[in-house]
Amino acid sequence: MPHPAKTPVDVQFEDEFVAGLKKIFEEMIVFNRMLGFKITSVQPTQVRARIDMRNELVGHYAYNRIHGGVISASLDALGGLAVMAAIGARHMNETPQQRLQRFAKLGTIDLRIDYLRPGIGEWFELRAEVMRLGSRVASTRMEFLGADGKLLSTGAGAYIVS
Repeated sequence: MPHPAKTPVDVQFEDEFVAGLKKIFEEMIVFNRMLGFKITSVQPTQVRARIDMRNELVGHYAYNRIHGGVISASLDALGGLAVMAAIGARHMNETPQQRLQRFAKLGTIDLRIDYLRPGIGEWFELRAEVMRLGSRVASTRMEFLGADGKLLSTGAGAYIVS
């Protein structure tokens, strides 16, 4: 994935900010908790997460394939997380708590998912980055990969940020 424009790469997030994002995305959004969504990396330019395959996530019983809705919902969540990281990096003059409050204004406007290969595996890695962070709308790109690193699905999202 190419690096997004105008995002400070040298920004180091405070542990409090990262912990706050993890709490929101992994615990407070109950649906993400049900998916088993676990954040593995929060950087200003890219975020990563992981989902372990479980029986509750099967979409096709004959192939033990992950449900397309799990892929879609998890990529949507990760796109939102990428936007929060980019907003956090843009507003480092604010406290971690003030930056986390900005999550209340975040919402998905548009989401596109392309399913490239069947989602079969023990676990999956998700990656997302912000392509553009405007004053009102952010655009993201997401990837859903198998444990072997093979690209299974891609996503593009637009999020309202104000």
